[in-house]
Amino acid sequence: MGYKVAVVGATGNVGREMLDILSERAFPADEVVAIASRRSAGQDVSFGDKILKVKALDSYDFSDTDICLMSAGGETSKEWSPRIGQSGCVVIDNSSAFRYHQDVPLIVPEVNPEAIHGFSKLNIIANPNCSTAQLVVALKPLHDAATIKRVVVATYQSVSGAGKDAMDELFQQTRSVFTAGEIKAEKFPKRIAFNVIPHIDVFMEDGYTKEEWKMVAETKKMLDPKIKLTATAVRVPVFIGHAEAVNVEFERPITAEQATAILRSAPGLMVVDKREPGGYMTPHEAAGEDATYVSRIREDATVENGLSFWCVADNLRKGAALNTVQIAEMLVNRKLLKRAQAAA
Repeated sequence: MGYKVAVVGATGNVGREMLDILSERAFPADEVVAIASRRSAGQDVSFGDKILKVKALDSYDFSDTDICLMSAGGETSKEWSPRIGQSGCVVIDNSSAFRYHQDVPLIVPEVNPEAIHGFSKLNIIANPNCSTAQLVVALKPLHDAATIKRVVVATYQSVSGAGKDAMDELFQQTRSVFTAGEIKAEKFPKRIAFNVIPHIDVFMEDGYTKEEWKMVAETKKMLDPKIKLTATAVRVPVFIGHAEAVNVEFERPITAEQATAILRSAPGLMVVDKREPGGYMTPHEAAGEDATYVSRIREDATVENGLSFWCVADNLRKGAALNTVQIAEMLVNRKLLKRAQAAA
């Protein structure tokens, strides 16, 4: 039988991507419902070759819905995800609202699929932060092979991670640079066009930002609590695609050749690593792709058992919408949706 799936936040960047990916991957849904805030109700959104009319979240009944893909922001999720879960619908939440809750599994299917069985207490599963998702896909096979002790990562994150308004701001500012127009910084604290900003999310007392803290906490929760990680998160003038420069220290020796072979055979990864001009991936090429790409794999001679590499992925896909749909596919494939089973 098919399933009934609701996408909450269907008019946003990630919500639209969720609808596209559900269609692309032929998710076994008899019905897909687009949901957003009341002010967006009545709008049209695309789902494959169909057009869906957006329904209002505050008046929608989830009691006959199997899966809710939630991408409406943390505050909305805090209010609505527990209610939706109580109705019997399983929520896969793309916000940070429940990522660190002890009764909510945080999942990247290529990394910790076994954690999915812990969702039943609240009927909520959390999707990780976009920058963490691609990182742990690359770290997991290396950790299995040589045990990671420490990770140092600098991110180069596209403006789409901050939403449509952020993408519009980059476009408007870039145009203003060429037309000698006024450059307005509203979404970002400084100009983003032809600039980089070492600040994503709010600052914390220790000097790190919340985005950097998320990478630490989420890597520990999904991969290994013993891993030490430090991050510097930077916003760059790119529309789609996050990149990361990653340095890893291992407990056991691992060569660049061994790491390359391991990464080539790992799920969700593609290695593009020719040691020549252009022999690597960039965010532009990763946009629209499902894989997490790894390039520039090399040994770090400054520490014992060290490696460095470059990691790129489409933040709207693997960093958000694709990972969410992959979790939904796990629920189906493992026959974990009780309502659908009962109906069958």
